[in-house]
Amino acid sequence: MSRRLRLSSGLLVLVFSTLPLGACSQGTTFLAEKPRHYPTDSVSSNARKVGVVQGFYGPESVRYSPGQDVYFVSVMNGPGSKKDNNGYIVQIDAGNLSQAKLFAVSGRNGVRLDAPKGLAIHGDTLWAADIDVLRAFDRFSGKPLGEIDLKPRGAVLLNDVAVGPDGTIYVTDTGINMSPVGVIYVGGDKVFAIGPNHSVNVVAHGNVLGRPNGVTWDSTGKRWVVVSFDTFHSEMYALHPSDSTRVILATGKGRFDGIEAISGGRFLVSCWQDSSVHLFSRGADRQIVRNVPSPADIGIDTKRWRLAIPTGNNRVEFWDLAGI
Repeated sequence: MSRRLRLSSGLLVLVFSTLPLGACSQGTTFLAEKPRHYPTDSVSSNARKVGVVQGFYGPESVRYSPGQDVYFVSVMNGPGSKKDNNGYIVQIDAGNLSQAKLFAVSGRNGVRLDAPKGLAIHGDTLWAADIDVLRAFDRFSGKPLGEIDLKPRGAVLLNDVAVGPDGTIYVTDTGINMSPVGVIYVGGDKVFAIGPNHSVNVVAHGNVLGRPNGVTWDSTGKRWVVVSFDTFHSEMYALHPSDSTRVILATGKGRFDGIEAISGGRFLVSCWQDSSVHLFSRGADRQIVRNVPSPADIGIDTKRWRLAIPTGNNRVEFWDLAGI
C-alpha cells in the first residue's frame, strides 16, 4: 500500500516500503520509504539508518541548511561533464523526509544547471559547482543570483565547494571527465580560492593533489582539508595555501569523495572503493556505514546529528550518528 501526499507546490510524493526509481526528466516524483526500523549496520558502529529518499537521477551532493531545517540535494540528471542544461536541485524537509520539492530546475525561471555537484551555503546564498562554473542561488526562493566562470582559469570539473570563516570559498577541480562510459582522468587537478569581489586564486595545482574531490574547513585545526579521488591511492590532507604544502592526515585504497569535519577534530569521509563512510579520528580509521554504492558528497544535519549520503543507486540515505 502507499500513501499520497500533495505538497503546496503541486509535487506529488509517494511514500512506499519498497519503491521504483524515477528521474526529473520523467516527472517530478520523489519517493521516501515509509518510516520503519532499519537493522544496525554490520560494522561495529552505532550509526543507524533512519530513512531513504529516492527518485533522483544522479544525486551528487547534500547540504543541510540549519536556519531553514532543510536539505538541498544537487542532481546531475545525466553524465557529470555534459553541458546539457538538464540538472536540478531538490529541497527536502529535514523533519519530514516525505516532504520534497524541486528547488531549482534548469530551464525554468532563468536557472541554468548542467550537472551540479558540490553545494555550500554562505549567508542567504546557495553555491553550486557546475562543471566549470560556480553558480549562486537565493537559498529561500531558488532564484539565480549570478555565477563565477572558472573556465578562463582552466577549470575541468569543479567538484566540491566549502566556505571558510572569513567568507573565502574553496572549490576543488578533480580534473576528470564524467562520461557516459565512465570516469576518465584528463588532468588539471586544482584547488581554487574565491575571495572578496569574486577574486580567483589557484592555491594548489598538479597531479600531486591526486584528483582533489571533497573539501571542508576544519574549525578545530584552523585549516582546509581535502580528500582525493585517485583510483588506487586516496588521501586526506591538510592544505596550506600560503606555501601550497600538503600534510597527509590519512590514506585509503582509492576514491575518497565527500568529507565533513565534525567535533573533536574528527572527519567523516565517503569512499567509492569500499562503498562505505569512514570516521577518521586521531589517526584511527573506522568504517561506520557500509554497503552504500558510490557514496558521493555527504552532508551533516547538525540539529539531529544525522548523516545524509547520496548514492550511486539514485538514493539519499539518512543515518543517525547519535552514538558516534
